[in-house]
Amino acid sequence: MKDQEIVTLLLRHDEAGMSALLAHYTPLMRYIVAPILPNPSDQEDCLSEISMRIWEKIEQYQSQSGSLAAWLTAIARNTAINHARTLTRQTADPLAPDIPSAQVTPEDALLQQERQAAVSRALSRLSKPERALFFRKYYYLQSTAQIARETGTTVRAVEGKLYRLKKKLRRMLGGEAYA
Repeated sequence: MKDQEIVTLLLRHDEAGMSALLAHYTPLMRYIVAPILPNPSDQEDCLSEISMRIWEKIEQYQSQSGSLAAWLTAIARNTAINHARTLTRQTADPLAPDIPSAQVTPEDALLQQERQAAVSRALSRLSKPERALFFRKYYYLQSTAQIARETGTTVRAVEGKLYRLKKKLRRMLGGEAYA
C-alpha cells in the first residue's frame, strides 16, 4: 500500500490505515526510538504512544512539506525524547532544592532562539556527510558503535570524525560559548 493510500485511510479513521502504516513503518520507528530508550519495555510503551499520536494528529500531515517517513520520524523522535524525560522525572526527587525552575524567562527564550539560528546556519554550511553524521549522533541520539556498524567503519574512525566535526562547529560558532 502506498503512503497516500495509508494517509487517506487514516484521515477517514479507518483502522486498516493504521495497520498498514504499522506494518510498513514500525521498523523505522523502532530504529529511531531504540537509541533514546534502551529498555525494550519503554520502547514498546513509546511505540504505542507514537501510534496514538499519529492517529490523533494525522490531519497535521502535509505531503507537500515532506514525506510520510520524515513526518513519522519526527513524531517518533519527539515522543521518545518526551518519554525519556518523563522517566527521568519519575526517578528524580521533585522537591529537591537544587533543581532550577522549569519556567523560561523571555531573555532565555530569546537567547535560545539566537543560538538555534546560529547552529542552523553553521549546520547548513557543513557537507552532506558531516551533516548526516551530526544528525545521527546528536539529533537521533545513535551510539557511536551503531553509526560505525551501519557505515562500515570503526568506532575510532567515527569518534575522530565527531571530534573534528565538533571542533569545526565550535570554530564556526565563534568559540567556547556554544560548546
